[in-house]
Amino acid sequence: HVQLVESGGGSVQAGGSLRLSCVTSEYTYDSYCMGWFRQAPGKEREGVAAIYLRANRTFYADSVKGRFTISRDNNKNTIDLQMSSLQPEDSAIYYCAATLVPVPEACQYRDWDEYTDRGQGTQVTVS
Repeated sequence: HVQLVESGGGSVQAGGSLRLSCVTSEYTYDSYCMGWFRQAPGKEREGVAAIYLRANRTFYADSVKGRFTISRDNNKNTIDLQMSSLQPEDSAIYYCAATLVPVPEACQYRDWDEYTDRGQGTQVTVS
């Protein structure tokens, strides 16, 4: 199993940007699917973005397309989520998750429960 630790959360004004990082405890092989999820108070957890490392294929929820970018930093062994044009509805706890998948298509629309490894989350507040 891979241990995941998120960082980079905080408070920002509407229209601002934040960059979240997910540090993995060990090298994540190319067949890993890495995802970012978020959960706001009183709402269900939702997938925000995912990346299939082998092909660098990325997937985004419609609500964040064009504003969020998921990427891999091999030097730091992190999966980052660059968030721009933030709005109050983006406020939530953001979680990182990882799992092995055989093909990129298995990374898209993957539910939280289908990931084998999950982080503890980092708070993002937009006002």
